[in-house]
Amino acid sequence: MTMSNSADRASVWRDGKRFLWMAALIVPILPYVSFGIATRSGSEAGWFFTPGLVFVLIPLLDWYVGNDGGNAPNASMQALQDDAWYRYLTYLYLPLQYGTLVLGCWAWADGLGWVGKLGVIASLGTVSGIAINTAHELGHKSEKLEQWYAKIALAPSLYGHFFVEHNRGHHVRVSTREDPASSRLGESFYAFVPRTVWGSVTSAWELEAKRWKARGKSPFHARNEVLHAWAMTVVLFAVLTAAFGLRVLPMLIAQGVLGFLLLEVVNYLEHYGLARERTAAGHYVKVEPKHSWNSNRLITNLFLYQLQRHSDHHANPALRYQVLRHFEDAPQLPAGYATMIVLALVPPLWRRVMDPRVVAHYEGDVTRANIHPPSTARVLERYSAAR
Repeated sequence: MTMSNSADRASVWRDGKRFLWMAALIVPILPYVSFGIATRSGSEAGWFFTPGLVFVLIPLLDWYVGNDGGNAPNASMQALQDDAWYRYLTYLYLPLQYGTLVLGCWAWADGLGWVGKLGVIASLGTVSGIAINTAHELGHKSEKLEQWYAKIALAPSLYGHFFVEHNRGHHVRVSTREDPASSRLGESFYAFVPRTVWGSVTSAWELEAKRWKARGKSPFHARNEVLHAWAMTVVLFAVLTAAFGLRVLPMLIAQGVLGFLLLEVVNYLEHYGLARERTAAGHYVKVEPKHSWNSNRLITNLFLYQLQRHSDHHANPALRYQVLRHFEDAPQLPAGYATMIVLALVPPLWRRVMDPRVVAHYEGDVTRANIHPPSTARVLERYSAAR
């Protein structure tokens, strides 16, 4: 293609998904629909409509619709990056998210049976967990307003420290043994959870304490990003408890825990078994697309602000979601995140699907992978023999 033809193509190119990105706002609307179904039907089971759509219907649609059609032309990327429409769609998630918290508290305080209570927790936890993805998109940006919005989106999930750990910890140490958010070959999700939850908390605190120590100050003050984020959760829960009674506090905590567990299962599948090499000087090589699992399933990408194009995100973290590119040579997940999350919860199925893919990515040399230490002997025996 000549340069003039390439320029002509860029000048007429339009984002065919421009209005489809509004699908991301469906998730925080689902609890309102769940409430309506439960009310009209007289069955509290209607509250399970939200997780049912997210973890059953979306995977089915992923398989039916298939992959995205392609990437935006390079010449159009800057204009697409600067288009405020895409930014406003992330902003709109927040009022819808907080509205679901109020609705859930009202329904809980009004009196629910155990089915309804579990459904409310599942619905709100799903919204809070996916809101962490919205916070992820906003928190990578340099604008102070978007960084504030990121912290607001994180408050309901009890995971405000993610703002510090993800940007300054995970993106630096991704796909290394030092990263608590990078899962290892042979490590089950249930082994990963305590390691990553505790590791992210301690890492966030250490990063922030180091920042203030370098300034000659104690980290114990209001401008500490970790304390500030946690305080936002305390204030939010205190306001809702004051408005609806102490009885809603266990629900708020439970949905927050479910929310951050949903984040961590996504973390689990994004870098499973992948390892960054070291240079001759002993330093880790620069992060490349090959250090993240990628998925180009259209439906889940629309719902998750294109988080599944994770390889490009780690290689170019400042890019906004609408311009992230798919790389065919990056390691590919066999399905979208919604499907892979379900697989991750069943370790034998996960290992059967993913372990051979990790080994194949390293051309049969399993020693190049990031292996879970307790599983090293088993992994080496199985895959070294196969080689």
